[in-house]
Amino acid sequence: MDLNKIRNFCIIAHIDHGKSTLADRMIELTGTLDKRDMKHGQILDTMDLEQERGITIKLQPVRMQYQEHTLNLIDTPGHVDFSYEVSRSLAAVEGAVLIVDATQGIEAQTLSNIYMAMDHDLEIIPVLNKIDLPNAEVERRSQEIEDTFGIPKAEIICVSAKEGTNVDKLLETIIEKVPPPKLREEKDVKALIFDSVYDTYKGVVAYVRVVSGEIKKGDEIYMLNNGTKIEALEVGYFKPTYVPCPKLETGQIGYVVTGLKEVADARVGDTIWQKGSSMIMMESAKPLPGYSIVKPFVFASVFCSEGDDYNLLRDALEKLRLNDASLSYDPEHSSALGSGFRCGFLGLLHLEIVQERLEREYDLDLVVTAPSVSYIIIQKGGEELMISSPAAYPDPASVEATKEPFVSLEVLVPKDYVGSVMEMCQKKRGINKDIQYLDQNRVILKFEMPLASIVVDFYDALKSVTSGYGSMNYEFIEYRQSNLVKLDMWIAGKVVDAFSSIVHKSEAAYVGRDMTKRLKKLIPRANFEIAVQAAIGGKVIARETIPAYRKDVTAKLYGGDVTRKNKLLKKQKAGKKRMKMVGNVNIPQEAFLAVLKKDN
Repeated sequence: MDLNKIRNFCIIAHIDHGKSTLADRMIELTGTLDKRDMKHGQILDTMDLEQERGITIKLQPVRMQYQEHTLNLIDTPGHVDFSYEVSRSLAAVEGAVLIVDATQGIEAQTLSNIYMAMDHDLEIIPVLNKIDLPNAEVERRSQEIEDTFGIPKAEIICVSAKEGTNVDKLLETIIEKVPPPKLREEKDVKALIFDSVYDTYKGVVAYVRVVSGEIKKGDEIYMLNNGTKIEALEVGYFKPTYVPCPKLETGQIGYVVTGLKEVADARVGDTIWQKGSSMIMMESAKPLPGYSIVKPFVFASVFCSEGDDYNLLRDALEKLRLNDASLSYDPEHSSALGSGFRCGFLGLLHLEIVQERLEREYDLDLVVTAPSVSYIIIQKGGEELMISSPAAYPDPASVEATKEPFVSLEVLVPKDYVGSVMEMCQKKRGINKDIQYLDQNRVILKFEMPLASIVVDFYDALKSVTSGYGSMNYEFIEYRQSNLVKLDMWIAGKVVDAFSSIVHKSEAAYVGRDMTKRLKKLIPRANFEIAVQAAIGGKVIARETIPAYRKDVTAKLYGGDVTRKNKLLKKQKAGKKRMKMVGNVNIPQEAFLAVLKKDN
């Protein structure tokens, strides 16, 4: 195939700016699929959840033919949780179509994605979408793009992905401006894995961009970063279904059926390598740059409402992990909730997606505890311990110091809400680093903030204080030393580990009071008094008491001496005391979910 006739590009945008709809129009216009095959919108969003939520969760490539050129498109996710996938997609292409919604303008994720595209030295084609809507502000948003990115307004292509307006002009611009792949002088075969999925019939399928050489069916190839040797059982390209072909050549994007059983063995960012005429051994071959193992930052415990479903939950997590190498899980036992798993996620959206898939696809009724982050505990002997669950927190007497993950946070808001957002961030221990004005009305606020402060309800709070106009993006920086303590919840004299949390010492009293009040409302009354306490070590910092049900034992008395009444009340009190010693407290599921929802 002539390299000059190949154009590799991806579409990047904030959530709900029209990436997948624009990809649909391109597929239609190029005749890649017949209209009868496009039964629904967002043909590249293959999951039910993607269709319902209107977001792209998993990237999807497709090969199109237009004006004698081969166009390889990658439709990327728009959420911050999947930014590593976007980064590897950008490394696999030479151009990026940047979409901005004409009604909403530039958002936080738009900035993050374009900076990544610039880091990869890509040709950026700006597109203003949704110009057909009555509230579209074409001139204002075009000026915003020019002021923010320095791209002249004359170069911005105004399209309506829904109506198909100017999509042909966009395709012609891609052919004109996106450079073709470069022919490298390397003799060895190298290909970048920018995604991998598990197929029931094929095993692990690696999505690759061939950088040098060619990969044919039956070739013996290696994964350079983990040293795995595999055979290419099948190679082909996307239309967007799998289409087998004899070989994949330099500059082409396609797939390789590896025969592996887990996507963790063909991780995103790894390099497929085959020895060429250079006779270099695998140990000395250099992988393509940018590879890293994606580590989960957000952790939550997942339990079944019915204990008998534990094996079903384990099997379901195993199947999900076949397709999602970033999902981790380890067995965990809770005295309150029974047996379950401590799961690691890329972020809150990733957690929501996994939870919803478990409930839908595997018909499981789940209880998910409050999300938390991982911490580094430095013990007095100097040993460092990484923990992801409050239950794993060691004896406080042995702890020298604690570290928590910090992120760089960018918040994009209208200028009228700057004061409210700054106040909210500072309450959550945010450190203000910079303020930049995009234009007369929109401001970027930059903070450094503990990840724990934004994983639960920060996004909802941001939308609330900005009347829905705020958007955010964050990136992990480092672990920093903080004054953290373990907060335990005692219910009827017993620690319920599912409610334990690791909090900053300055916030412990507030969090403790809030939790005890919530649990008092949610735990049903019993025939004996129930104490709900928040404690740090042996020190109780907050307490609420759930009163007992009491029968009116004096109702049968009709006058007489007051000692008769006191005798009956004293007898009832003694009975309540005995019951308290043996009584069990029933904690409903709503109580475990209550820690997810905090008042803003």
